[in-house]
Amino acid sequence: MIKLYQFHPIWGLPNASPFCMKLETYLKMAKIPYEAIVENNPAKGPKGKLPFIEDEGKKLGDSSFIIEYLKKKYGDSLDNKLTDQQKAMALAIQRLLEEHLYSVLIYSRWVEPGNWELIKKSFFTNLPPLLRNVIPELIRKRSLKNLQARGIIYYSPEEIYDFGRQNIKAVANLLGDQAFVFGDHPTSIDATLYAFLANILLTPVESPLKTHAKTYPHLENYCTRMKELYYS
Repeated sequence: MIKLYQFHPIWGLPNASPFCMKLETYLKMAKIPYEAIVENNPAKGPKGKLPFIEDEGKKLGDSSFIIEYLKKKYGDSLDNKLTDQQKAMALAIQRLLEEHLYSVLIYSRWVEPGNWELIKKSFFTNLPPLLRNVIPELIRKRSLKNLQARGIIYYSPEEIYDFGRQNIKAVANLLGDQAFVFGDHPTSIDATLYAFLANILLTPVESPLKTHAKTYPHLENYCTRMKELYYS
């Protein structure tokens, strides 16, 4: 059985990391048996981040690489009927979520002062007292450095959230009145979209990103649909 190493569940979500939640959702969707193991040290993964898996003694990191590996080894029942155009669209959606919207999500959690206090209390309460004030600040500095490398930190808060609102509007219009991204049947891109939308809409972190997402009721309905299908 595959061992899935990821952060612990929180806020009623499978995971507060969209990437961990994406991979676990994919495993459920593809009906691949797995054992979830809580691991809070990303450095133990082969890519230095979570999630990662161990399959027959082989460790693999990066959620997208892992999913491609799983498709090749266990079959691709979710995406095997997609056209080349649909696969290209799925990749574009994935990049929008993971490369652009993710930066805004991280900003809302790790930079906004009020939300940062919530993150500290939610993510780090189990640390020993001596580490409770040290580790969070180190991780926050790393997050800020990543945002700096992406260039987004140089924009004003309003400009940053405007990027996020544009992304939310794009996926809301793309989904429309469909049950899933490509119609009546879920595909692997739904694992990614669900993970990101749930981490915006269904957490106690308040931000203009969440406020804007809530103006599209069908996005929350989509999250409910995915949850009932795979986490009921």
